Amino acid sequence: MASSSLPKPDLWRKPPPTGTRVSVLVPLPFPGPLDYLAPMTLQPGDLVSIPLGKRETIGCVWDTTSTVPADFATAPGREVPLSRLRPVVEKLDVRPLPGSLRRFIDWVAAYTLTPPGLVLAMATRIHLKDAPKPVLGWVRTEQPEEGLRITPARRSVLNAASDAPMTTSDLAAASGASSAVIRGLATAGLLREAVISVAAPFATPDPTHGAPQLSEEQADVAEQLCRPVKEQRFDVTLLEGVTGSGKTEVYFEAVAACLAQGKQVLVLLPEIALSAQWTDRFIRRFGADPAVWHSDLGTKRRRETWRAVADGTARVVVGARSALFLPFEDLGLVVVDEEHESAFKQEEGVMYHGRDMAVVRARLANAPAILVSATPSLETLANVESGRYHHELLTARHGGATMPDVSLVDMRADPPERGLFLSPVLCNAIDETLKNEEQAMLFLNRRGYAPLTLCRACGHRMQCPNCSTWLVEHRARGILTCHHCGHTESIPSDCPQCHAEHSLVPIGPGIERITEEAKLRFPDAKILVMSSDTLGSPAATAEAVRKITDGEVNLIIGTQIVAKGWHFPKLTLVGVVDADLGLGGGDLRAAERTVQLLHQVAGRAGRAERPGRVLLQSYVGEHPVMTALVSNDFQTFMEQEAEQRRPSFWPPYGRLAALIISAATADAADALAKEIAFAAPEREGVQVLGPAPAPLAVLRGRHRRRLLLRTMRGIAVQPILRDWLKDIKPTGSARIDIDIDPISFL
Repeated sequence: MASSSLPKPDLWRKPPPTGTRVSVLVPLPFPGPLDYLAPMTLQPGDLVSIPLGKRETIGCVWDTTSTVPADFATAPGREVPLSRLRPVVEKLDVRPLPGSLRRFIDWVAAYTLTPPGLVLAMATRIHLKDAPKPVLGWVRTEQPEEGLRITPARRSVLNAASDAPMTTSDLAAASGASSAVIRGLATAGLLREAVISVAAPFATPDPTHGAPQLSEEQADVAEQLCRPVKEQRFDVTLLEGVTGSGKTEVYFEAVAACLAQGKQVLVLLPEIALSAQWTDRFIRRFGADPAVWHSDLGTKRRRETWRAVADGTARVVVGARSALFLPFEDLGLVVVDEEHESAFKQEEGVMYHGRDMAVVRARLANAPAILVSATPSLETLANVESGRYHHELLTARHGGATMPDVSLVDMRADPPERGLFLSPVLCNAIDETLKNEEQAMLFLNRRGYAPLTLCRACGHRMQCPNCSTWLVEHRARGILTCHHCGHTESIPSDCPQCHAEHSLVPIGPGIERITEEAKLRFPDAKILVMSSDTLGSPAATAEAVRKITDGEVNLIIGTQIVAKGWHFPKLTLVGVVDADLGLGGGDLRAAERTVQLLHQVAGRAGRAERPGRVLLQSYVGEHPVMTALVSNDFQTFMEQEAEQRRPSFWPPYGRLAALIISAATADAADALAKEIAFAAPEREGVQVLGPAPAPLAVLRGRHRRRLLLRTMRGIAVQPILRDWLKDIKPTGSARIDIDIDPISFL
């Protein structure tokens, strides 16, 4: 028909879009923010609900300009026409994400080569739309009582009501009347609803409460730590001190200085188990609880804490590395306690090091950072050497306590009885300690009963079906389990390979096996086991610490959790069952980690008036690690480590990035690894190692290959990686994970 070719009237046309363009970052793996139409006024940092596909999600209005260094930045995307944009659904009733946090998210994403939305997810992984509902109560009105029959019950309610709102249940309890009487008075206009003010979830710490009596050395160091806090400027200081020197009390003075200025403090701990004793010390010093942040918090508490951090009422937060992504309103100090701990490195998802990112977080907030350790990492010491970080040192134990005496037990000269693992020398020392009504500790950094189970008939080894690793026996639960993927199976009575009966035997000791031996050797000892298998929550850890402190136990047996910053005044003997455990393999930091761990666990002994001693069971007493521990010469050992790494540009004197290729089959993993290796960059100061099967060649059913990019210190790895991988397109199940500054090489 001819009329079909006529132009449509204007009223048939789709109206032009109204509103402004906004960039919204969503917590998903997109390369950058998405454009939306904003029908309301929005500013960067506002949290909004937006349509995405067929569902709604939460996003954050993002900055249109970036402060990320050019070396890390990605190219901007193409702009979508305004007419094609979908509108923002609503603005959430939540405080905007602060500018320093948005810049931090951009920085972490660019540095780790991670989509920024995945970093945003770590900052918004709570139920933001579930705003707390106001609590309503009843107050008496000024309306006269004429015309209403006032019964005794009604009179009782009116007498109990006041200008301060009371809930229905509270008013009923105070008056003795029913809720129906209360509602009747409300209908009559003699009561009206009012919002009950809710106390802030966290009390304000008092910087003047419980100020300690510091030694002259402690006071001098505290003054240096407080200076950049009072000047409100970015600065990084390493606080190094021997175990038991009062490092926590000293940096608490910097916390007090920050609180006195009305600013917020973030303290990072490597393990949530440490938060219980740390919190007790904090309460004694500041008279109030800090806000705690870790993965074990319930949903409601997480939401309360997140909002309290955002509005500034949570003044001090102590938490795991994820606390870096909280929306601090006015951050004035960042502290990283036990900065050397590898637990600060996140090795799945967004791979970042909490210690290093804490320094970035402080810089973007223009706040000082304090890194605390008795055994600083070589990376931190290198920054001190170069002048990037200041260095403060505490050389003496607090209260006149002395450092423990450390000696070796040569297991070649004084071996234990066949089938046992505690040497006669160590057993005699424990006997003497218990006789003196003191406490002893046995340390073995290995969970379970035995790390390997094999058949003595055919040699079959019990292996994980999903990973290239042995199954660990946990005899107390009657299972074999994989500590990498969580696979669990019952301990078989016969060999699954040759079916020989009762032929499976445990090889090597785990903490359960040491506990079994200790119960037989020391039948009168009151034993407590500290490991992640026995301490399932911070509350359980706090109860274990209480028992030790109160003297309810006298023999503690533990894994690496006992090496943390505990203060046990009655503990005088530490025995390390297998001091050589961490020295095997090709890990770049194996020696450094071992000396740090054993130095820390040794530092648990003799922290009060009674002197302590440490016995290290070792088959390689001549190893530099053992020499350093016996001589208590940590500095010389680290200098030797530095000299070994410096010529070949190993970290911290060069940069590393790991490429981990994984796929459902070995052939697919090999094919992708070879394609990546073929495109490897060739330039001066850059070296590519691999590809090679990962030490854990199969993990959770996926086959893994690794390449390692190494550069000289002055060459950034991010632009090299971005250019190297830009044309590599994994297919099927294959995946490439990038780990900048890797800690683990599994």
